[in-house]
Formats: sequence, C-alpha cells, structure tokens
Amino acid sequence: MRLVTRIRVWLSVFVAGLVVSGLTAFPLVWETGLLADVLHAGPAPDALVAWIDRVHEGLSVTGREYPFLAYGTDWLAFAHLVIAAAFWGPWRDPVRNVWVVEWGMICCVAIIPLALIAAPIRELPLWWTVIDMSFGVVGIVPLLVIRRLIRRLSRETGVDHGGGDLGEGGRVPARPAILVDDLGADALGQIRQA
Repeated sequence: MRLVTRIRVWLSVFVAGLVVSGLTAFPLVWETGLLADVLHAGPAPDALVAWIDRVHEGLSVTGREYPFLAYGTDWLAFAHLVIAAAFWGPWRDPVRNVWVVEWGMICCVAIIPLALIAAPIRELPLWWTVIDMSFGVVGIVPLLVIRRLIRRLSRETGVDHGGGDLGEGGRVPARPAILVDDLGADALGQIRQA
C-alpha cells in the first residue's frame, strides 16, 4: 500500500472517531436514557448503573427546565466536527500539514490534566475520569502512526515539513534567522503600516 494511502487510512480512523464523538454529543438525553435501559436490563456494576441514572436524570431535568444549558454541549459537538475538518490539511498534503497531526497529539495529551483537574471539581467518580482520559490515550495512537508515516514520506520525497527541499543526507538545511535588525528601517516601517 502506498505511503500516502496508509496515511489517509489512519487519518480516516481518527477523523471518524472525532465525528462520532461530535454527533453523539447532540442527543445526550436520549442516549443516556437508552444506556440506562440497557444497563437495567442486563448485569452491570451497581456503581455504573447508579451513575448513568444520575447523569440521565440531570440531563433530563436541565433539558426540561433549562434547555439553553444544552447549548454548551452543542458547541462541544460542533468543536469535534470542526477539529475533524482541520485534518483535511494532512489529507491533502501530509508533509506540509504535519503540524495539524502534532497539534492533535498535544490535544490528546491535554485531555489527561483537564480530566484530572475538572472531574473532581465537577464531582465525577474516579473511574469515569479514567474513561475520559482513555479518549486521549486511544486518540494519540493513530496520530503517532500518522506522524511516523509522514516523517517517512518526508524522507522519501525529500521535502521537509515546511515544504522546502531536504539537504544532503535527508537533513533540513540550516536557515539563517531573520532578525528585526536585518530588515532595516524601511522594511520595518512597511510591516507596521500593513
């Protein structure tokens, strides 16, 4: 399988996860009601059943009494879909847009401290916090594979992450730093006017 095809397959897996996560953030009352029914019908840990019942009740009451609060989860859903759309860049040009993949990896890592800080404040059980953190752990796996494949593609094509040619031995040639002093007064004035 061609390298670009493999990158796109892994991107599809990651983007599908984001889209499913986004779309399932819209019908939360219905979903938690369905989950509660399933858990009550079969063998399930008591703590899980009690927690899902509590979440469903909370969502139902706020949906009935304060429906505008669900607008927050609508934005959560939208954010997942927009983040998924950002991965169109690596789909089109993986080497030039590897930064999107790296940004996604940073986001996956950031899930863990967010969950560890916010979950106790919001009175979520520890085991649910672990489930939340697993999204970051699972999400980073395809991104690590994608990044490795993009680096290999970069070496094979001789194009660096910035779109330039690689130097001898597959290394990015050193580029001189551009300092404000190097620009000169005229160029600096033009920048300020723009």
